[in-house]
Amino acid sequence: MKQLKTLLLATALCIGTISFTQAQSKVAHINTQELIAAMPEAKAAQAEIETLGKTYQTDIQASITEYQNTVKQYEAEVATKTDEENQKRGLELQEKQQRIQQFRADAQKDLAQKEAELFKPIQEKAMKAINEVAKAQGYQYVLDRASLIVADGKDILADVKKQMGI
Repeated sequence: MKQLKTLLLATALCIGTISFTQAQSKVAHINTQELIAAMPEAKAAQAEIETLGKTYQTDIQASITEYQNTVKQYEAEVATKTDEENQKRGLELQEKQQRIQQFRADAQKDLAQKEAELFKPIQEKAMKAINEVAKAQGYQYVLDRASLIVADGKDILADVKKQMGI
């Protein structure tokens, strides 16, 4: 009888230990920003965005220079013009200034849209590689390193880079 109780207790402890270890989840972490920054596609996309940004900046600077030249010209001619002409010129300058501000806002919007368009497939490719590595290594959860305070677990960045050929 005593042996039966010992056997039952040992069996219960063994089953409990197995259940407990199976209930624990495997968790890893990765710095997705570092992964994406290391991808050649991301570097090319960033270069394209910078080129577009420089183009917009050149256009804006040209418009500002034109506006400043017009202001100087109008200020030099203010004494020789009638009040009505000066008021028209003032309105014209306000319109030019508004067009410059609108162009600047449109350029920023276009840059943000272009960045989202270029980086979406890059992010999807990174997520796919992360999922493949996590599944292959048996991880149920992969957290982004940027949002963690303490990360003592497995960092799978090197494994994902290897998977992607980076």
